Amino acid sequence: MPACLECSLLASGCRPIREGSSRLAHAEAFSSGSVLAGAYEALNGGVTTVLDWSHNMNTSDHTDAAVESLKASNGRFVMCYGNSNAEWLPVSNLPTSEDVRRVKMQHFSASDDLVQLGMALRGPQYATGSVTVDDWALARDLDALISVHVGDGAWGKGRPVAWLAERGLLGEDVICSHCNSLADDEFQMMADSGCSASMTPEIELQMGHGWPVTGRLLKVGMRPTIGIDIATCNSGHLFQVMRTVLLLERAWAHDRADRNGEEVERLPIDTQDAIEIATINGAKALRLDHRIGSLTPGKDADIVMIRADNLEMAPLNNPVGAVALAGHPGLVDSVWVAGRAVKRDGKLIGVDERRVIEELTRSRDYVLSKAGVKPGERFTPAPYQAK
Repeated sequence: MPACLECSLLASGCRPIREGSSRLAHAEAFSSGSVLAGAYEALNGGVTTVLDWSHNMNTSDHTDAAVESLKASNGRFVMCYGNSNAEWLPVSNLPTSEDVRRVKMQHFSASDDLVQLGMALRGPQYATGSVTVDDWALARDLDALISVHVGDGAWGKGRPVAWLAERGLLGEDVICSHCNSLADDEFQMMADSGCSASMTPEIELQMGHGWPVTGRLLKVGMRPTIGIDIATCNSGHLFQVMRTVLLLERAWAHDRADRNGEEVERLPIDTQDAIEIATINGAKALRLDHRIGSLTPGKDADIVMIRADNLEMAPLNNPVGAVALAGHPGLVDSVWVAGRAVKRDGKLIGVDERRVIEELTRSRDYVLSKAGVKPGERFTPAPYQAK
């Protein structure tokens, strides 16, 4: 299932550690383990391609470890280089680190590698106008795909897309994430510019960003894509996200009809639409549809095989409907990325899952200990304080 999976695989809350090289290596190892675990979770769930929102590049060591982990997983990734935690405190006047130029030269010299460089930019909601313009210039100088958060909750009501459009910053190289609280005319601006949009409905519903915007995107002729954001508090696969999008749009259609004393003659999206949202639409957004997104002669062999000899899928009379409405990672039998098998017979190939889980658990314990959280306690962050 080639997909645009908008997601950060780095351990959240990891801060720069500078008390000594051994401590830095300690944090770097945990960051690496977190990225690798997230990559394996995606592949295990049938997601062959991920847009990784790597938005806590606290040191160059963290960045290098993240890139190396993605490459080691044998999955396909657009690693969107983001800012350190300190550079994210809104509204930030700190520019994106120029270290991204080194990262491009050191790790992303080949245009056909499975792991490519993108940029996770803060945009006008989270950074000053001058910093946003400079960040865009840096990304385009590196010919990097740009992903930016817009319209996520109350801050998104300040017309961030209009601000970008007025300065000529929208384009086919831009993916707008969330978009829930944008004004109606901003969707037309996105459509006119040729940019893409990625919804992450589970986190949007949890965090009060607003309702998923599938219908609003379709209304202006855009092709919606979907993602996770983030796997630490939502499902780490796209089956659930497809169902969420599908069921919400259908529920609203029925509700509108009921309020108007009408009946729904045709549902706004069907299961085929849901599959396309999770596959070819994501490939187009990533500018990779010439290589992935459909089973087409001449494309790379990114293939997911889903078992149908089970009670969840039987009796199989509509494969598309069954995948969209009943699929889950446990049914993913085999996965190939660019013709290379990464999962067969229901198991990831060459992966010691127990070791990965142990490392991930140690990473969790380390991060919580740095935050002063004792074992068994819950972490409650302090309320946001504007600078």
